[in-house]
Amino acid sequence: MPRLLIVAHAPSPNTRRLREAAERGARHPDIEDVEVVVMPPLETGPEDVRACDAILLGTTENLGTMSGALKDFFDRSYYPVLEEQQGLPCALYVRAGHDGTGTRRAVESIVTGLRWKWVQAPLILRGEWQEGFANQVEELAMALAAGLDAGIL
Repeated sequence: MPRLLIVAHAPSPNTRRLREAAERGARHPDIEDVEVVVMPPLETGPEDVRACDAILLGTTENLGTMSGALKDFFDRSYYPVLEEQQGLPCALYVRAGHDGTGTRRAVESIVTGLRWKWVQAPLILRGEWQEGFANQVEELAMALAAGLDAGIL
């Protein structure tokens, strides 16, 4: 059974809502044959990346870049998975209080180095909190899981 790994930094109630929305979307009742694993970045390592068939990354925008927790995940995982997980389907959502540009660029740079495959452009959730943010993340995770379930990713 294919495995979707959701690695999401969720330091606030709203970012926890986003992580929950991602899990809800990935576990949609119509998606039957995908194992979903949800982990915080500080508890996720190379063995988790090796064991997955697609990855959804979630981060906050911190000082114009990704969270330190997601950066730590990449620092610990980059070289151990570099040769083994090329082509890994991935997606990203960013909870950005400002524009999210620096965060997106930082993650894209690492993903490019890992030679992972974007399944869609990064989802940037900009500005003040909006209720629709959770729906967008849920749809993103559902699409990723559905692609795995259908065997097209």
